Amino acid sequence: MLTAFARAFKTPDLRKKLLFTLGIIVIYRLGAHIPVPGVSYENVQTCVDQASKGNNSLFGLVNMFSGGALLQITIFALGIMPYITASIILQLLTVVIPRLEALKKEGQSGQAKITQYTRYLTVALAILQGTGLVATATSGALFSGCPVADQIVPNQSIFTTIVMVITMTAGTAAVMWLGELITDRGIGNGMSILMFISIAASFPGALWAIKTSGKLADGWIEFGTVILIGFVMVGLVVFVEQAQRRIPVQYAKRMIGRRSYGGTSTYIPLKVNQAGVIPVIFASSLLYIPALIVQFSNSTAGWATWIKDNFVKGDHPYYITAYFLLIVFFAFFYVAISFNPEEVADNMKKYGGFIPGIRAGRPTAEYLSYVLNRITWPGSLYLGLIALVPTMALAGFGGANANFPFGGTSILIIVGVGLETVKQIESQLQQRNYEGFLR
Repeated sequence: MLTAFARAFKTPDLRKKLLFTLGIIVIYRLGAHIPVPGVSYENVQTCVDQASKGNNSLFGLVNMFSGGALLQITIFALGIMPYITASIILQLLTVVIPRLEALKKEGQSGQAKITQYTRYLTVALAILQGTGLVATATSGALFSGCPVADQIVPNQSIFTTIVMVITMTAGTAAVMWLGELITDRGIGNGMSILMFISIAASFPGALWAIKTSGKLADGWIEFGTVILIGFVMVGLVVFVEQAQRRIPVQYAKRMIGRRSYGGTSTYIPLKVNQAGVIPVIFASSLLYIPALIVQFSNSTAGWATWIKDNFVKGDHPYYITAYFLLIVFFAFFYVAISFNPEEVADNMKKYGGFIPGIRAGRPTAEYLSYVLNRITWPGSLYLGLIALVPTMALAGFGGANANFPFGGTSILIIVGVGLETVKQIESQLQQRNYEGFLR
């Protein structure tokens, strides 16, 4: 990987792309530290310092995706999360709404239209989430237990609230624009790069917090253990993310005029983790809903007490069991809507392709569905274990929370984006290396 980056910096046009990407990253991190107008910066820092000593994981996932900007209530507080949510919603609606499905089949023009719809939905979600964040901060529920939580927004007038919501929405639109600039003029997928940077930005502080809270050899043993387990997890994630089941496909030879077409052999790569990190995000978001309802309702009923006792702390057995089962369920659900065996079988039949030993058409679709279900089981179990093993094994090192480094969601995203970016750099280097083709 380091060799690829070194070779890229030696290539003039790739060096410009890398420097442009680094410049956008600097702007993004700068915006993550500029507070929203109307917020008391001193009171926010007081509550953030107190929350970092506790185990407040209610907003941990959203705060992680914003690079810590959410709890700081900055102009980029919402980060890339509205765009991620909008993209997932549009992808799910593509299966349900015929109009979106037709646009998807139109190629580049249809994809451009879907991208435009994603932008509109992102702005709408940013307004909704920004309003919720401002209401939470104004009521003091953002930092429960902090003595100055209700003084984070000193002026709680309608005008101040509107300005704060507009600022956060504009910040989200700016983040979306920065991501698209990276995609067009930089290296890699812009949104994935910004997500990578947001998660990686919280690693040094989280690791140092483990060292300072450790008790063995002034915390260095806990620190070293976490680093060691992190390397093991990265190796495991890289191994599984690269694993795939290759289904051979043979195309029949056809004569058109005096020229022959087809007769080639290829394969369909079915990844073991076909769903990626989406099931983990779905499961985490769904488990936040009961805790949010209890926090906003301030109810003292039996059901509210039961949720506080069992579904707020990440190391509770009920929470762990529900989290694992939801990840497995959403892995199968997302694979079912993102990969259509019948469509793949029809396309193969249309272009004269077939799987050796399998008849074209319906038998091919049934075979693809059978193989996909078989490999989704280990993929879903792997996602569940990656998401839960750090929480269970390292609960003694400062407790289990959503901001813990090398956690399931963060490590999956970092490794996945890192591998994809390195592949793009290597492919662009190969396109510029003509010497190997001339020999």
